[in-house]
Amino acid sequence: MAKNRIKTHNTEAFREEYIKPEIAQKQMLKADFGKFFLVKVEDLIRLIKLPVPPSRATTHSFIYLTEGEANMTIGSQSYKIFKDECLIVPAGQVYSFAKHDINKGFLCNFHNDFIIGKFGKNELLKEFEFLNVWGNPTIKLDEQTSGFVRMLFERIFRDYSQNGLNNIEIIQSYFIALLCEINRVYQPLSNSHQTSAISLINKFKELLFIHIKTKHLVSDYAELLNISPNHLNKIAKTITGKSPTKWIDEAIVLEAKVLLYQTTLSISEVAAEIGIFDQSYFSRLFKKYEGVSPLTFRKMIEKS
Repeated sequence: MAKNRIKTHNTEAFREEYIKPEIAQKQMLKADFGKFFLVKVEDLIRLIKLPVPPSRATTHSFIYLTEGEANMTIGSQSYKIFKDECLIVPAGQVYSFAKHDINKGFLCNFHNDFIIGKFGKNELLKEFEFLNVWGNPTIKLDEQTSGFVRMLFERIFRDYSQNGLNNIEIIQSYFIALLCEINRVYQPLSNSHQTSAISLINKFKELLFIHIKTKHLVSDYAELLNISPNHLNKIAKTITGKSPTKWIDEAIVLEAKVLLYQTTLSISEVAAEIGIFDQSYFSRLFKKYEGVSPLTFRKMIEKS
């Protein structure tokens, strides 16, 4: 219905909204920004305006630090990384950040198609769990791996800043090698004693990511997982410390925050877009988690 007013926050929109034209010209040259974009973290202070409210991109984002720290909210959780650490925001995941951190390193946006490209296969994507919404977004690198990752980023950046993606096969090859390096030290959120339970919760998170606009009941997800609502409730609390109801509510509010920022939809239209047709209930739910009404939240964004 009102979907034609939704401004998809993809990499092209990111460029238009955040990156100053004169700097973008120097940074990207002839690059295909929709597939791949790379910038030094220390240059972000000149490239973006803050704060960045809850947003969603159609590409993966990857931050690697060589100095300092970085803070970001991914989904409903806040993360902080330091030197020799990486932070991954999977494509489609909601993220936000409020301030410029003092740091150095690299920030990369890339599409799945860029990884597959000329040499890769779809199966390659399955190797990188951190590109899934249920993966562990923080990766700590040992000294040796961090050295390899830094060299690969510097090699890619040198070619990219000079030639854009004119040498796309070279950049793609180095970038796949880089992902393989961090995958070697990646630690999943699961452990050997809770493999089946973690797998179920990961599937629940994935289903939540897909169906949040149409399914709001614990029983909906329990049915999709072929388990009872009680079983889902027990496992979710054990593994995550949160009930499935809270996971669902937080996902609804996150979706609403993205729409309030990235679209011109009215409050009632935002509520309808996420499957809630009682505006007063939507406002109460939003205020319960954010402390302000949807309208106040939008006004706060507009003033920032």
